[in-house]
Amino acid sequence: MGRERVDVRIPSHGEELAAYLYRPSDGDDPVPCVVMAHGFSATRDDGLPDYAEAFADAGFAVLLFDYRHFGASTGLPRQLLDIGRQQDDYRAAVQWARRADGIDPDRIALWGSSFSGGHVLTVAAADPRIAAVIAQAPYTDSLPILRRMSVRNLVPAAVAALRDAAGAVLGREPVLMPAAGPPGSFAALTEPDALTGFQAIIGPESLWRNEVAARLMLTLPFFRPVRLAARLTMPVLLCVCDADTTTPPSSTITVGRRAPRAELRHYPYGHFAIYTDPQVKIDQVDFLRRVLA
Repeated sequence: MGRERVDVRIPSHGEELAAYLYRPSDGDDPVPCVVMAHGFSATRDDGLPDYAEAFADAGFAVLLFDYRHFGASTGLPRQLLDIGRQQDDYRAAVQWARRADGIDPDRIALWGSSFSGGHVLTVAAADPRIAAVIAQAPYTDSLPILRRMSVRNLVPAAVAALRDAAGAVLGREPVLMPAAGPPGSFAALTEPDALTGFQAIIGPESLWRNEVAARLMLTLPFFRPVRLAARLTMPVLLCVCDADTTTPPSSTITVGRRAPRAELRHYPYGHFAIYTDPQVKIDQVDFLRRVLA
């Protein structure tokens, strides 16, 4: 089956989300749509087009977007990672897809990876009309992740976050901190595969910048999608990386036990290797075909 891709702009709270819309080129009937965005600090061009192409080749439409403040989307200041805003961007993309020609509004699936894996679980828990969810290596609970951060990273991160929040009130430019760095450095993510993992998925036209506004660290401890698992009434596929130290799998396994219609798939590697494993895409296409038929 062939496919086509076009650029679209999606309104979201006074800004515009830059998105790729993939459509299967065969058939005239409305098709299901997968709405997807990236994880922590990354953009739509970083490892995700391969997934979108696999889904479109299987007969699904795909809407792949950048959040406000990142990539090709609008929004100032740049690199502002606001949890609530990013979830609102998912809702805006879903609303757009439900109104688009050729898309079945009652067969919208959400796809997320890493940080956005937590977003899709949160958004779907409040929207029972979502037909299915895929969350790979998802960020499901901040507490075990923050416990892994060293004190010499937590303290400067907290100081930078307070400076950034105070500066925001005064209209100053954001205080930025590295999104990923090598072990022992100052960054939000310092697991051994963090920086090299990002570098491995960055596309040739990527707008990724290795920095985020530090104020995120003040709200991050309260981001705990695991608490919403029982509200996920739709089919959910959780792709768990058993050797993941960036988003430890224990809380994701808890989501799988609590969500009524969840499926757990285990993969024997760390956080970033999943992006290049073709078997993962085969498993996800199989899931979508089963639950969206």
